[in-house]
Amino acid sequence: MKKLLLSTVLLLSLSLVFTSCRDEKKVDSAEDAIENAADATEDAMEDAADATEEAMEDAGEAVDNAVDAAGEAVENAADAAGDAVDNAVDAAGDAADKAGKAVDKAADDAAKAVKGAH
Repeated sequence: MKKLLLSTVLLLSLSLVFTSCRDEKKVDSAEDAIENAADATEDAMEDAADATEEAMEDAGEAVDNAVDAAGEAVENAADAAGDAVDNAVDAAGDAADKAGKAVDKAADDAAKAVKGAH
């Protein structure tokens, strides 16, 4: 009976020794998983911030380009209007010259008619 009791005590001791040890690999792997998730989240947030910054820069460049294009359009319209005014002035001057020549010719014709009638 003594051997049976000692064997039982030995088996209980061994079973307590082996079952009392925790498996730390599971705890470490859970900690690693949490750290990896935190790192992935941080990386994703940095990537999103970078993408947002690039989008804002692209939008700023687009606005600058639109302003430049609008400025060029206004300059072109002003140039075209100036050219149209210049052409109108030239046409008016030509018309005035032709009218002046016509008046001079009519006056000469009238003077000749008056001289021929006397």
